[in-house]
This record gives sequence, structure tokens and C-alpha cells, in this order.
Amino acid sequence: MMLTQTTVLIVPGLRDHVADHWQTLLAARLPKVHSVAPLQQDTLNCSARVDAIEGALAAIEGPVIIVAHSAGTIMLAHWALRATRTIQGALLATPSDMETPLPAGYPTIPQLDSHGWLPIPRHRLPFPSILAASSNDPLCGLDRAYALAQDWGSRFVELGAVGHLNPASGFGEWLRAEQLIQELGGQ
Repeated sequence: MMLTQTTVLIVPGLRDHVADHWQTLLAARLPKVHSVAPLQQDTLNCSARVDAIEGALAAIEGPVIIVAHSAGTIMLAHWALRATRTIQGALLATPSDMETPLPAGYPTIPQLDSHGWLPIPRHRLPFPSILAASSNDPLCGLDRAYALAQDWGSRFVELGAVGHLNPASGFGEWLRAEQLIQELGGQ
């Protein structure tokens, strides 16, 4: 299927949309793209974020590939437990390991647990997926990312030392995302 016929749905992490983030820059380059809207209240609520994914998908007709980053990958795993729609595939970039204490400035394990994030779903995803991980991600060790890929049935792609693949790690554009999306599109 041609990418021009497929809509890409962007699922950001907890920090939502950031102007110089690769997901925002990617969205500006794609022919058919939607983004999950940021929550206006209770922004740490996992169920509300899963509902936002469902709502965004309801507004899209035709085939969809989801591009999730960080906590967005965990949101997507939770969404897959109750998915009412079939998607073509998902690119899961640098997941956050919410079962291991995150660096200062991020939610704690008790906060994540009380907001429905834990445990991280470990079921096989009902759609093709590619999990792209960094060898030096401060939010998820490479071994944990590989274990998530195995559990989710995702093809694992090691990106090298790219940190959390975000502006704080020195990333704006991430051109490889388009190649990985194309792979999910069957080209």
C-alpha cells in the first residue's frame, strides 16, 4: 500500500507535542497525518490517553499506521488490549520503561501505577510493529526494549547511541522514521 493512501497517526509521549521534536517535524512532511490531541486535564491518566487514541482513530477513514514515541508506545500497548479498529501497523520509537524508576522530573512508579500505566502490557500486538530502540536511552535500557519487542511481536531495530531520540538528546529530524513507516506500509 502506498504511503500516500495511508494516514499516519502520531502518538506522542507524556510531554505531548513539542515543536522541534521529530514527530512534529515528521507530521509536517507527510501527506496524510493526524495527531492525538494533548489532554487538557488529568494528563497522567493512562485510560484518558488511550481514549484519545481511540478518538483520533475514529476520525480517520482508511488504513492507518501509528507512530508512537516514549510513553506513547506504552499507551498504544494499552490501547491494543481493547482495540476496536484494525490498524496496518505501528512504529514504536524508544519506549519508556515505566516499570523501572525514571530519571528526576518524570513520574514515579507509584504515580504511574495509580494512573493506570502499570503493569506494562506484555501481550503480542494484533498488528505488525517495529520497535526502534537506543543503546543509551536514559528511559529504557536496550535489554528492556528488546524484551518489549519480543513480548509485543515487534521487529527490533537498534538505532545506536541516540539517547531518547528527542530534542534533549540532540534530535530534531529523524529521517529514518519515514523508511520504517514505508516498511510497515508493505513497500
